[in-house]
Amino acid sequence: MSSDRVMSKVPAVTLGFWLIKILATTLGETGGDAVSMTMNLGYLIGTAIFLAALVVLVAAQISAHRFHAPLYWATIIASTTAGTTMADFADRSLGVGYAGGTAVLLACVLATLALWYWMEGTVSVDTVSIPRVEGLYWATITFSQTLGTALGDWMADTSGWGYLGAAAVFSGALLLVAILYFWTTVSRIGLFWVAFILTRPLGATVGDFLDKPLDQGGLALSRPVASAVLGAAILILILAVPQKAGVHPPLKK
Repeated sequence: MSSDRVMSKVPAVTLGFWLIKILATTLGETGGDAVSMTMNLGYLIGTAIFLAALVVLVAAQISAHRFHAPLYWATIIASTTAGTTMADFADRSLGVGYAGGTAVLLACVLATLALWYWMEGTVSVDTVSIPRVEGLYWATITFSQTLGTALGDWMADTSGWGYLGAAAVFSGALLLVAILYFWTTVSRIGLFWVAFILTRPLGATVGDFLDKPLDQGGLALSRPVASAVLGAAILILILAVPQKAGVHPPLKK
């Protein structure tokens, strides 16, 4: 590698990245529901558990001197499970509602990205290699994971689309993003964040379809079993698909 290139602490954005991300967001839904519902711990305790794990993993990620695929994806999974329980707690326990939760969380995502851009002049994930950028990166991700849960629930439960219908809508939106990526000059950074956010409601609706009761349009699969299978699939992909750190030009001095 040329000496004027710097290693990022997040993986290069490839097809393998998106496959693992979608599986991780689906696991976030089934795993979050397994703790809050199946184990009957409730949304607040579930949120406390997953937020504690997320804080520890983010600290480890920031302290690491280079990219570690298992650590990175464990942190992503912690953010998406925490996002599931946080969104459910706000929407259902606090009575914010899906629309209100979606609006608030979208504002949080946009505010964090705006702060990131103001501080760094970019919101590109290729520059995630120093602590302050990593902090902004993980804050944006956690807000986006929580937003995706609220958005997925809103689409599936309130709009009348159902889980599979909502999953089809989000899949179609992701296909549109891919078309824009390959056949237009639309900002690649903007498209990345749109795709990143959209994978979360896709995973949320697929996860709900797997574990919700039959009379609610789901398959009524065991949440712990579904989570274990998804976790195994993620692990296999991490081992089978090359996981390389992204590279970027050094920050200006």
